[in-house]
Amino acid sequence: MSITRVSRLLGIEYPIIGAGMIWASGWRLASAVSNAGGLGIIGAGSMRPEVLREHIQKCKAATDKPFGVNLPLLYPDIDQLVAEVVSGQVPIVFTSAGNPKTWTGYLKEKGIIVVHVVSSAVFALKAQQAGCDAVVAEGFEAGGHNGREETTTLCLIPQVVEAVSIPVIAAGGIATGKSMLAVMVLGAEGVQMGSRFVASVEASSHEAFKKAVIEAREGDTFLSLKQLTPVRLLRNAFLGEVLKAEASGATKEALAALLGRGRAKKGMFEGDMTEGELEIGQVSASLHDILPASEIVRQVWEEFNQTLRNPIKFQ
Repeated sequence: MSITRVSRLLGIEYPIIGAGMIWASGWRLASAVSNAGGLGIIGAGSMRPEVLREHIQKCKAATDKPFGVNLPLLYPDIDQLVAEVVSGQVPIVFTSAGNPKTWTGYLKEKGIIVVHVVSSAVFALKAQQAGCDAVVAEGFEAGGHNGREETTTLCLIPQVVEAVSIPVIAAGGIATGKSMLAVMVLGAEGVQMGSRFVASVEASSHEAFKKAVIEAREGDTFLSLKQLTPVRLLRNAFLGEVLKAEASGATKEALAALLGRGRAKKGMFEGDMTEGELEIGQVSASLHDILPASEIVRQVWEEFNQTLRNPIKFQ
């Protein structure tokens, strides 16, 4: 049942979308979410062009449902990733971390639906003007790279809905049917979930990282590296080094040197929970189990409908 403009636009049963997370959103997770009735996303940010090609091919073999690819526009070889998406006949692209004007027109000429991730109403309007079909409005609670505005999801969604006429997908702090209903009451027409799908059987992230996510507690994540690109990280020794450097007035260059290369892979994919970069959202404190992606979609949709049918009754 297509209940919103988002589900109709994307050709999916439920307006539940996986996030394009580096080192977590490979073809197994993407196809599992799509097969469950949502929209699975391959996260191309950690992939070389030939690796993305392999994931697209395997995803198409594993599902006959729509799926998408997330393209971080600041990726150094973005033109090669775009070429793989086009040649692989991917129907949907979610762009992020850059100017949507750069590639939206070209992708739409190729018949691809384009959705852009934004952190403010101003950027949402720019995405609409660039020709995007929808936007993901991602709040401060989200994991990974975050907006500099630090606007929370419940504040961001109504501002974006008021600013644009295209469909709005809510992201940041959403992991349950109740939170899905909350943002849809505010005007969103679908949700994108990252952290909840990190803690899934099919996520390609390391089991040690998944375990750390479900063991996280309130206050265990922190938005840091604001001089570079703001990123929400799980507390560990590496984050401690970052916070210490920032407190001592470290320059942008010093922070970049501390971050180095391959730090996210080291943590989320290879399982170094001490020195790795562990990107995750605040909602991790509410996650307590690692489930198949199909079960996550089922639970979220079931709770959404149960809550919708049984609203709060005030005495």
